[in-house]
Amino acid sequence: MSNNPLDAGIPVLTEIIPAPALDDAEAASLTSVADTPASVAAPAAADHPAPVQQTAPAWDEAEWDKLERQVRERVLGQLLERVDVILEQRVRDSLADVLQVAVARLADDIRDGLHHSLRNAVERAVAQEIAILQVSKK
Repeated sequence: MSNNPLDAGIPVLTEIIPAPALDDAEAASLTSVADTPASVAAPAAADHPAPVQQTAPAWDEAEWDKLERQVRERVLGQLLERVDVILEQRVRDSLADVLQVAVARLADDIRDGLHHSLRNAVERAVAQEIAILQVSKK
């Protein structure tokens, strides 16, 4: 096992993570556990006695379709929220990389241009001084 301090915030399988609270609209849209068929209901915990279960009415196709639609809409909504954030972050990262490369190339071009200009200026200045010295020797 790793003792990395960054791992301290990562939950392990033995920890219980509380589920996010549902607002009234979400709670109302969920089907109550009493309406679920016995084959779908969650099993009772081992330390609690099983409640007396009433015979649940069988779900018809329309109810299953409604539940499927609700689950699909909720999952798609959550995915769309995450896609926006992930897309924005990827665009930002890609743009940062492109800008970094462009700035590096621009800096190299400016450095090369400045080097060339300075070399030409020094060559002209040295040539002028040599010409002045040659004229004054004669």
